Amino acid sequence: MRFVVYGFIGWGAEVLWTGLHSLLKRDFKLTSKTSIWMFLIYGSAVFFEPLVRAVSGFPLMARGMVYVLCIFTIEYIAGILMKQLKVCPWDYSSARLNISGVIRLDYAPAWFAMGMLFEFAFLRMV
Repeated sequence: MRFVVYGFIGWGAEVLWTGLHSLLKRDFKLTSKTSIWMFLIYGSAVFFEPLVRAVSGFPLMARGMVYVLCIFTIEYIAGILMKQLKVCPWDYSSARLNISGVIRLDYAPAWFAMGMLFEFAFLRMV
């Protein structure tokens, strides 16, 4: 059940993020974009619950950085595998701070916030 909750939290956040990002392209319909694959990736946050327990006493910045590193790792592995299968729904190759076209380092603050959101959800489900 937690896998489903995390999947929907991630999907919702992605719809919000891509919808607001569409404003940069002057799309006032706030068109969003995601993929069913992303539900599976966000749902995999369930496997990080032991890590959330382990770092729960750490200061906010330390916990956030741990989450950012974990998210970057999952994003990198998933992105590389999905690129090989030709099903990767994102391509950051044109972004200035990208790694292999599957990670954007400038998204670290967004992933920090997402990590905190998942932590908040986990702590409410325990």
